[in-house]
Amino acid sequence: MGNRVPQIIALYWVIKIAATTLGETGADMFSMTFNLGYGVTIVIFMLLFLALFAIKLSLRGYNPLVYWLTFTATAIAGTAVSDFIDRTLGLGYTLGSVLLITALLITLALWYKKEKSINVEYITKPKIEIYYWIAFLIANTLGTAAGDFVADDMGLGFVSSAIVISVLLIGIAFLHFFTKVNDVLLFWLAFVLTRPFGATFGDFLTKPITKGGLDLGTIGSSIFFSVILIFAVMKELDLERRRQVVSIPQEEVI
Repeated sequence: MGNRVPQIIALYWVIKIAATTLGETGADMFSMTFNLGYGVTIVIFMLLFLALFAIKLSLRGYNPLVYWLTFTATAIAGTAVSDFIDRTLGLGYTLGSVLLITALLITLALWYKKEKSINVEYITKPKIEIYYWIAFLIANTLGTAAGDFVADDMGLGFVSSAIVISVLLIGIAFLHFFTKVNDVLLFWLAFVLTRPFGATFGDFLTKPITKGGLDLGTIGSSIFFSVILIFAVMKELDLERRRQVVSIPQEEVI
């Protein structure tokens, strides 16, 4: 079937941060600006995620466009789910984060039990990819709750939260390049942390000035990050085409 997921390179993290920030601004746009509420927003984007996921499973190999559309759907749905848990159900950011961390660890444990690995760079079986996307959906939801916890419950605000998370991400990058700490562990730490980074940055752009934001609005911010995401995915499409050309046997090229 070939590898079904992207390589974890610098471009991956650029697209991931753009998608997760869009997840924050997009979820707020639908749930609050358009007054759909968290429940309706969750239903819309969970259905969209499932539809894209079905398309993704039907494809052979890795398709950047379908992959990142699916990922963005998980980012928006995850934000709405997190807000629903924390605010509508009234569980709060702390308890919500604990529940989501537990759910993520259980998913990763089941994935490891099934495959003896939770490698995110090489997945060839659609059945294993199901664990991959469940983990991603939970991790995106957890990232939103964690970002709100740091910004609100800890009282750091949006800018300070983004700075703290940036320092942690730089530390993870240092460990990756200069130590022998397990790369899979570092990936999941970075994956979860880039979500609150995007969430706090998205809140910084959209929230009123009185709450420490720039008050740019959810619609304008969502359009801005959609443009960034489109250009980054186009770059990924170009790189993937080049990889496929390089991988073609010479006799086939002739």
